[in-house]
Amino acid sequence: MSQVEELARLIARFAPSDGVHQTAVPRLKVVRLSQPSEPMHGLHEPALCIIAQGAKQVILGDQIYRYDAAHCLVVSLDLPVIGQVIEATPEEPYLCVKLELDPAAIGALMLEAPPLTERELSSGPGLTVGPMTPALRDAVIRLTSLLEAPADIAVLAPLVEREILYRLLTGEQAARLRQVAVAESKLQQVNRAIAWIKRNYRSPFSVEIVAAEARMSPSALHQHFKAVTAMSPLQYQKQLRLQEARRLILARAHDAASAGFQVGYESPSQFSREYSRLFGAPPLRDVARLRGASAADAA
Repeated sequence: MSQVEELARLIARFAPSDGVHQTAVPRLKVVRLSQPSEPMHGLHEPALCIIAQGAKQVILGDQIYRYDAAHCLVVSLDLPVIGQVIEATPEEPYLCVKLELDPAAIGALMLEAPPLTERELSSGPGLTVGPMTPALRDAVIRLTSLLEAPADIAVLAPLVEREILYRLLTGEQAARLRQVAVAESKLQQVNRAIAWIKRNYRSPFSVEIVAAEARMSPSALHQHFKAVTAMSPLQYQKQLRLQEARRLILARAHDAASAGFQVGYESPSQFSREYSRLFGAPPLRDVARLRGASAADAA
């Protein structure tokens, strides 16, 4: 059995049905999907994603990142993205492993790694796709296979996770991964701005306030924020507002008008206009479509 086949077997065993499944290994999830998905807006947290079967694309700004069993995805900070599984069938479902990145573990490992260069400290996209290597895939297989030996997880999982991070830190993804843990890197300065916006996205703000939080000048913040997230701070805020409003309406917790007000919109017409621009339809029509798709999947 090849490495890819073995990883697919493990994921299929511990993801017996479609969806995202939390596992007994800390920060490790397995994903299964039996058909291509609709484009889904969401906030992607820092993670390593490795596909064993099928393919997916992630859109950040105007860039499309496609990955499959030959490539891995590394996300180094919270990013509003559009994700879509583009290859999946009931016979050969999309199978993926997702490992959430632990900044503390990365920082500890970096103490033993060569120092960062100026190029590694510079801003770049917070989301990258790179080639899978046999060594990295082997480590991921061993981490996932611990699900078959639960008694070993507490001792062995941290060791294998450390190896996975080492493989990333010494590979093509090194620059982005190292910046997850470097306190004064441009990426971390942008991350401070993102954290502030996430806490305050319901309220109007000025770029000057966010820049002060990031410890950057407004012009530097705009430049590096856009380089990392492919959008401006205000566009990022808008994405968070609209995604949260969509969640509230979909959960039947609010109607469209109250959901817009809840996330900070004072004008229902502006909310409906910006919602339609992002999701392709007004709130009620969009949510009805999503509920209809969910009902069809359940059937």
